[in-house]
Formats: sequence, structure tokens, C-alpha cells
Amino acid sequence: MIERTTTIEQLVEIYPPAALFLSKRGIRCIACGEPIWGTLEEAAKEKDFSDEAIDAIVADLNQLYSGQ
Repeated sequence: MIERTTTIEQLVEIYPPAALFLSKRGIRCIACGEPIWGTLEEAAKEKDFSDEAIDAIVADLNQLYSGQ
């Protein structure tokens, strides 16, 4: 299960399409070589996402991940 505390590195390791998903939302351009340290929550907060928006991203990622 993907959570707010999942690191970006873990997320991309277990679900590689997450890199594009996050990039399209303005969170970490992993493919562009931006560092991948930190959690999903930290990365989203750096881009000024609200708690509600972060919860929605986590829910979307979990839905996509479970549907692979």
C-alpha cells in the first residue's frame, strides 16, 4: 500500500509508472534527474499541495497500483 510516508524511491521501485504520474502533477521530475529523496508527502508539500490534495494523490496512486 502506498502512503504519504512512502519514499519517492520506494514508490518508483514498486510502481515505476508513478514517476510519470507525479511528473504530470508537477511533483518531482524523476526522469529529468531531480533527486528522489524524501517522502511522497514531503515532495507534494514542496509544491504547495494541500493535505486534501496529497490524500487524493495517494488514493489515485493506490487505485492505479492495485489495478496493474
